[in-house]
Amino acid sequence: MIVFVTGTDTGVGKTVATAALAVHFGPDVVVVKPTQTGTDEPDVEVVRRLAGCRVAQLAHLPDPLAPDTAARLRGTAVPAIGEHAAHVRALARRHQVVIVEGAGGALVRLDTTGGTLPDLAAELALDHEVRLHVVTRVGLGTLNHTELTVEALRGRGLEPAGLVLGSVPEHPDLAEGCNTTELPRVTGLPVLAALPERAGSLPPEEFRGRVASWFRSR
Repeated sequence: MIVFVTGTDTGVGKTVATAALAVHFGPDVVVVKPTQTGTDEPDVEVVRRLAGCRVAQLAHLPDPLAPDTAARLRGTAVPAIGEHAAHVRALARRHQVVIVEGAGGALVRLDTTGGTLPDLAAELALDHEVRLHVVTRVGLGTLNHTELTVEALRGRGLEPAGLVLGSVPEHPDLAEGCNTTELPRVTGLPVLAALPERAGSLPPEEFRGRVASWFRSR
């Protein structure tokens, strides 16, 4: 199975959600980041630290920008969607679950020819079981962002498995409290998991031990 993790925007908690999914779907799981940009600690290293799983990063660009923008800025070649698909297929032959974490929001371009994470998911869905998880915020504005993301995915023939709430505060305000129930209503998707605020700051062993309590279904 190939599990895709995308988000409604950058900074919504995709990497921590990816680590939680790695624990959830383990033990025979590998996490792949097609293209990493910027950052002192690559996302795959955060996942490795929290989840303790195998990871792979296929390309890295130094500037904290969308991958195609970062590549054009430097005049750097980056792998096309077909190359990413070949790498993921190879990993899927060796592992029960491959988790692919996108960059930024769902339609962020991963290469300089316009390829996106949904394009990669559609390519791999031709010959593999594919599940797509949408990571979202719970604060004000998330209903619009999440609906737009889900509509964009459905418009490309991809039905998400469900939503992951990336950072749920212990004491939510009015909007945060309402949105935890409004999000499934407006999208028609179940909330598969709700990660507490600052989950990524937990010690790895505690993180792994608490993952099961954050998920509502497999």
